[in-house]
Amino acid sequence: MAKLIAGYTSPGISKISALASFLPEYTRFARLGRLSAKPHAVIGWGLKPTSKRAREYARRHRLAYIALEDGFLRSLGLGVEGYQPHSMVVDHTGIYYDASRPSDLENWLNNATFTIEECAQASRCIEQLSRYRLSKYNHAPDHPVPLAKHASAFETSNVLVVDQTAGDASIHHGGANADSFQRMLASALTNHPTANILVKVHPDVIAGKKQGHLAHVQQHPRCHIISDDINPWALFDCVDTVYVVTSQLGFEALMAGKRVYCFGLPFYAGWGLTVDQLSCSRRRVKRSLEEVFAAAYLRYTRYANPYTGAPSTLEETIALIADQKRQQERLRGEWLACGFSSWKRRFIGDFLGPAAKVHYQKELPTAEEQPLEKTKVLVWSSRINDDFKSRHPHHMATLWRMEDGFIRSVGLGVDLAQPLSLVIDRYGIYYDPSQPSELETLLNNADFSDDLLTRAAQLRKRLVALKLSKYNVPGKETIDLPTNTHTILVPGQVESDASIATGSPEICTNSALLTAVREANPNAFIVYKAHPDVLTGARIGALDTNAKRLYDLDASHIDITTLLARVDAVHTMSSLTGFEALLRQRQVYTYGLPFYAGWGLTQDAMHCPRRNRGLSLDALVAGTLLLYPNYVDPSSRQLCNAETVVSLLEQAKSQYVLTKKHRLTWKQRLYRCYRNLFIGSH
Repeated sequence: MAKLIAGYTSPGISKISALASFLPEYTRFARLGRLSAKPHAVIGWGLKPTSKRAREYARRHRLAYIALEDGFLRSLGLGVEGYQPHSMVVDHTGIYYDASRPSDLENWLNNATFTIEECAQASRCIEQLSRYRLSKYNHAPDHPVPLAKHASAFETSNVLVVDQTAGDASIHHGGANADSFQRMLASALTNHPTANILVKVHPDVIAGKKQGHLAHVQQHPRCHIISDDINPWALFDCVDTVYVVTSQLGFEALMAGKRVYCFGLPFYAGWGLTVDQLSCSRRRVKRSLEEVFAAAYLRYTRYANPYTGAPSTLEETIALIADQKRQQERLRGEWLACGFSSWKRRFIGDFLGPAAKVHYQKELPTAEEQPLEKTKVLVWSSRINDDFKSRHPHHMATLWRMEDGFIRSVGLGVDLAQPLSLVIDRYGIYYDPSQPSELETLLNNADFSDDLLTRAAQLRKRLVALKLSKYNVPGKETIDLPTNTHTILVPGQVESDASIATGSPEICTNSALLTAVREANPNAFIVYKAHPDVLTGARIGALDTNAKRLYDLDASHIDITTLLARVDAVHTMSSLTGFEALLRQRQVYTYGLPFYAGWGLTQDAMHCPRRNRGLSLDALVAGTLLLYPNYVDPSSRQLCNAETVVSLLEQAKSQYVLTKKHRLTWKQRLYRCYRNLFIGSH
């Protein structure tokens, strides 16, 4: 395969983390002027001024110029705030916002045939973008337009008029100018004589940082300025008609089922979907919404995961940004995090997301020192014991709890391995069945969509194939087990763990569990695996002398995924190993009430009357791994999702084994000694 070089002049292009995945045709990218050989093509930012040198170089050397632009579904936050693109437009002919000449997108819409499968995929993706309320950028709050501020605007029909910032390249290249905005507003007022006109202007225009075109209309009695930075779908919720010049909001309004008037020539105008004030003689066919979407979002735009650098698809990108947005919106606001160690403080804010403002203090406020209204108070869940509850009764009803997630890290928390997932629960915590948790509520009530269940099935199969678990600490991967005997794995737990104290009141020690399992299964081959934290000496849970006679094989140093692949069943008090066994479709018997019990998938010794719904395995996985935890990419410190973390763990696990990083550092050894002396017995 020939090695092709793409040259560029804009330094920002070299900072695109997934550039190689967006442009797999090229094997090397180099800045023009630093190349010893002539490149095979030149890449640049569309028709922006920064690309002028690149375009001139390509013309002078008779090279292809390839225009790049952010895709129509770009990221959670803005590029200036450090968010890498999830999608990119790659155009060999022109660029989509330049209506003065053809582009790859326009050529496809004029000439291509779109298959039934392609249109069906487009329809599915439109539905998902609508359901998850996604736009090009997704950082803005997603709440109803503040009615009090614009009360009269909601007494009759409403029309949305979209302003744009002066100098936006799509205005000039879309055949429009500043006067187009005045004509648009006048037309909206004339066409809708009794309607209220909601004028969406950029927040920077109101702040005086940028110039717009319609900020002056606030004096008009029927015009209402909307300057809040708000999710576009919140605007669509309260209007039936949308007026734009060239804004992408016009196409998103079409996806929302709105009537759209265009006063310029954006990429979606001229195909029979919009009421157009300008015409383009080249755009000569009628297209459905699904066909325009398929051309723009499926053919014209390329996708990559900015955290793993790997190529992606539109559906995977929708899932990732939807998960980021959901996590961000759920945790938006003021937080008071109490009692966290300096080590945990390094990453807690990342998991709360970019819309959270976190303040730290050592202890919870007293009853007389209540935090400000709407401030959420957060603690690490294991701190909440009976003594804690008696000292802080005034906080218990509103306290948020944090705990490690189910796909955590490569390495143990006891060795200060930083987590990639945490759970943040507003009601309780998943391992405590004495009261509802957010996970239990979600599993009881969530409507698991088809796309979510498909993701869950794919994630489950991938976790099994990659042999991933919670901690991913390497162990021996070979084991000899009898072939014609029912084989049971009994995973040991930390006996001081809160999940046992709250969720397994009858059998609460590893020795008692082994006794119960042996009594119920006298002829089974029982394999026992001690908890990793107990093996390190940091936590309590060692077996008594009698219990050591009850199992047939000590597999404490065998990789947990190797064991789960070989055994027939798992018997546990409340260990996460039971859930990991379900992923591998093993029989699971619970002696306590772990979060995965009571849904019809396990044989349970105890019963929880609140859990009153039968779940499929994929629904359990969707709730537990896709919706409940928060995930963070440790490099960018940005929210991500379960699939991304699995890819990162796959990379980290390989590196961990390759470099033998499982040898403890002196800091980890020192911390183990500290835990053994001062924490392990608690």
